[in-house]
Amino acid sequence: MAIKHRLRLGAVAALGAGALVLSGCAGGLGGGGGTQPTAPEGGAEGAPIKIGYVSPQTGALAEFGAADDYVIGVMNDYYAEHPIVTSDGVSHAVEIIVKDAQSDSNTAASVTSELILQDGVDIVLAQGTPDMTNPAANTCEANQVLCISSNAPWQAYYFGRGATPDTPFKYTYHFFWGLEDLEANYTAIWDAVAPDAASVGLLLPNDPDGNAWADPATGFPPYIESIGKSVTFPGMYENINPDFSSQIAAFKAGGNEIVTGVPIPPDFTTFWTQSAQQGFHPTVATIAKAILFPASVEALGPELGHNLSTEVWWHPSEPFSSSLTGQSAQQVADGFEAETGQQWTQPIGFVEALFEVATKVLETSPSMSAEDMAATVAKLKMDTVVGPIDWTTGPVANVAKTVVTGGQWRANGDGTYELVIVVNPEYPEVPLGGTPEPITW
Repeated sequence: MAIKHRLRLGAVAALGAGALVLSGCAGGLGGGGGTQPTAPEGGAEGAPIKIGYVSPQTGALAEFGAADDYVIGVMNDYYAEHPIVTSDGVSHAVEIIVKDAQSDSNTAASVTSELILQDGVDIVLAQGTPDMTNPAANTCEANQVLCISSNAPWQAYYFGRGATPDTPFKYTYHFFWGLEDLEANYTAIWDAVAPDAASVGLLLPNDPDGNAWADPATGFPPYIESIGKSVTFPGMYENINPDFSSQIAAFKAGGNEIVTGVPIPPDFTTFWTQSAQQGFHPTVATIAKAILFPASVEALGPELGHNLSTEVWWHPSEPFSSSLTGQSAQQVADGFEAETGQQWTQPIGFVEALFEVATKVLETSPSMSAEDMAATVAKLKMDTVVGPIDWTTGPVANVAKTVVTGGQWRANGDGTYELVIVVNPEYPEVPLGGTPEPITW
């Protein structure tokens, strides 16, 4: 697909913290809430459909939004050539309205309220850790507007928002993997490079991700103990922490050959740099969130990032294609690199998948009411550029699981790094690019 233009993303002033409950915003046909307008004579063309999009394009989580400009541009080009045709046969142009959540939960809630109150969107898409997805989804749930989100472990999204099997959400749906999938991939890496390690150090921030990981019933501590290892957990720390000396001292005292955790990118840079300075050299460090992106690993310098391991939720080598453009995962990544001059990054696939899902829902829902669209998501099964997505199989209501493997960053010698898939215990159809190796610096 030829890329004709790019939408320039910018910060939007917040309306205020929290979810604003608005009347009459349950979603109509194009332009947000209200009653469904009569189709033009001949049923050829209806009002534009407005899709709101919320992500962190600036701030500490900005790497989650680094692909937004490119993918939104691709989607604008796609919709210009392929208007959405709803179930009544009416064709609708599409307007994508982008909001920067600025890596702040209060801002995520306020810009979502702005999308509903001022912009009159028909549907909201959100991504970029639970700090972004949860407030956006809560705002939509309160206002009876459909929200589809991704790029946050499902436990932090579902339980973090107070859902239970008896009280699921009505208007908010999510697709991503869960902590159980991380555990399977992390253990496969640990068993390969440090099979005799007796204990694991946990590096957890006091935020929604860290709280989900620390949960005494469903988080990492009980899992680590279940595989016969002890846990060194020096307690939660606040994000943007300038000094990790106490955590490093605890890990050294615990003899931790393995370290894992879910810090934000700048905090892991601080922790890992100070670990090298203070003589803490684990055999394996498997880190979620912070080192998902090339820029985050490159910030460590040409050596300290070598063989760091992390989850891989999207990779160009995956055997999946976009249901919209028909491009393979490799072609999508190649398009990003050719257009931007930057190395591909994992959110590319999931941002496009959000629009794949939204398009399918808008085209197949019996009507554009929020109730009908939500019911359509609940029954949806489809193939996307990130793999199959199926809301009919759980693991809980409102959630569909996605493919995840395990990878390591390999230094190229020129300050750049390549992410290589090294384990695939749950998805053997995803090809391996190497085998797990210990940290050697």
